[in-house]
Amino acid sequence: MAFALLTSVPPVFGLYTSFFPVLIYTLLGTGRHLSTGTFAVLSLMTGSAVERLVPEPLSGNLSGIEREQLDAQRVGAAAAVAFGSGALMLGMFALQLGVLATFLSEPVVKALTSGAALHVLVSQLPSLLGVPLPRQIGCFALFKTLAAVMTALPRSSPAELTISALSLALLVPVKELNVRFRDRLPTPIPGEIAMVLLASVLCFTSSLDTRYNVQIIGLLPRGFPQPLLPSLAELPRVLADSLPTALVTFAVSASLASIYADKYNYTIDSNQELLAHGVSNLVSSLFSCFPNSATLATTSLLVDAGGNTQLAGLFSCLVVLSVLLWLGPLFYYLPKMFFQMRELPQLWRTSRVDFAVWTVTWVAVVTLSVDLGLAVGVVFSMMTVVCRTQRVQCLALGLAEGTELYRPLRESHKLLQVPGLCILSYPAPLYFGTRGQFRRILDWHLGLGEGGKGAPKTDGPPGAAAEPVRVAVLDCSGVTFADAAGAREVVQLASRCRDAGIHLLLAQCNASVRGTLTQAGLLDRVTPEQLFVSVQDAAAHALERLELSGPKTCTVWV
Repeated sequence: MAFALLTSVPPVFGLYTSFFPVLIYTLLGTGRHLSTGTFAVLSLMTGSAVERLVPEPLSGNLSGIEREQLDAQRVGAAAAVAFGSGALMLGMFALQLGVLATFLSEPVVKALTSGAALHVLVSQLPSLLGVPLPRQIGCFALFKTLAAVMTALPRSSPAELTISALSLALLVPVKELNVRFRDRLPTPIPGEIAMVLLASVLCFTSSLDTRYNVQIIGLLPRGFPQPLLPSLAELPRVLADSLPTALVTFAVSASLASIYADKYNYTIDSNQELLAHGVSNLVSSLFSCFPNSATLATTSLLVDAGGNTQLAGLFSCLVVLSVLLWLGPLFYYLPKMFFQMRELPQLWRTSRVDFAVWTVTWVAVVTLSVDLGLAVGVVFSMMTVVCRTQRVQCLALGLAEGTELYRPLRESHKLLQVPGLCILSYPAPLYFGTRGQFRRILDWHLGLGEGGKGAPKTDGPPGAAAEPVRVAVLDCSGVTFADAAGAREVVQLASRCRDAGIHLLLAQCNASVRGTLTQAGLLDRVTPEQLFVSVQDAAAHALERLELSGPKTCTVWV
């Protein structure tokens, strides 16, 4: 019900969204420990779309009938977003696009949920303080809401403020106790349930709704709504909101399912997850549900409670069903205000790039909006990947003494280097963005220049390789793919090496790269005998060409 209020629809629709999607995912999903239903990030994104599509009248004073009409329009808009996101996920399933989940990296997802949590907190401040304020949408909505709350603070309700303070005073210590003594407690202390009961009893016995104008949930309709197809006329208007909603739904659900699948040694099918969540959102939208996905908090609670299969979702459905059919009146007097980075140092030590991705995504989510922040995070994450391919280093290799392994010469091990032989490893994709860097690095190592053959460079001690390069081995095991521009660069390198009197050998090209190089005309510059399946084979051929019999003539670096 809290997430329904966050979505700007009546609370009962939160119960519907906690029933139908859970039931459907139990039948179709592959995540055994996954709990689905309402999710704060999706509720926040959907609420922003609903407020934009069906804004509150400027007058603010609505009659009962006008309020019902406004709620009905907002429910329809939220259901249309769910319908659109479900249809998009089914389309992604038909195209087998489960791999798209990889483009939302872990720092992006964590920063998204953390930034969205701040949005959720700020959006609940008016209810916590008892200050009725219009919802802010668009960029900088968080700061606009804070400014409006500060301006309206003198008009806050003492009764709602007192209930909020007492609720937090109970919930925070109970949560801390559950975390600290998790291993000693047979079951977590149900602080939330106790708070719901106490708040409802207090509001009922003290008549806070009539005496102090405290907003309450009100009557929850019994049963289920009639199936209704969302207005197809709304779909073009909500398409821009359905796409990020579908991506966030799938990314969060797939990543969360993968975490627990790795932990408990089973596998999930990302494309089947697309089908499960697509059908879940599409079918539940017919019952006026808003977008849903896997939920972080309830999944953690489910695992802690011992749930090991999708059947655990059926028991939660039974609880929601009992509320919808029989227990709904007990929540009549529940006050609305009751609802509502510790990993960063480790992330900084592990990867500065991932830390930057987290920071940029979090700042974008907080300052702009959840959907725009998601887009900024994905784009920035992809830019870091491109930038890292631009900064790759081509490594000169040497033979580790007493082995057949070739290691970078920069390592402080005993390595053997043959005069006249240069073995290079290029560990990056070869495409239009890296072709210039590839040319510069290879020319530098092999002593190739515009004026002809120059002095070759080395990663070893100064003056260690005075003899010009006669044979060069290019280890292509790190080249995962090559486009037409990159393939042409390799062909041109072969031509420059031939003109400079350097015999070029290629080793460990995968089938895709080898096919692209062949189509680009590599075999017009080199013979098939210059292509090898391993660096060791290429080096052995190079030694024969250099007429060396063994490592006794090699220079040893320590």
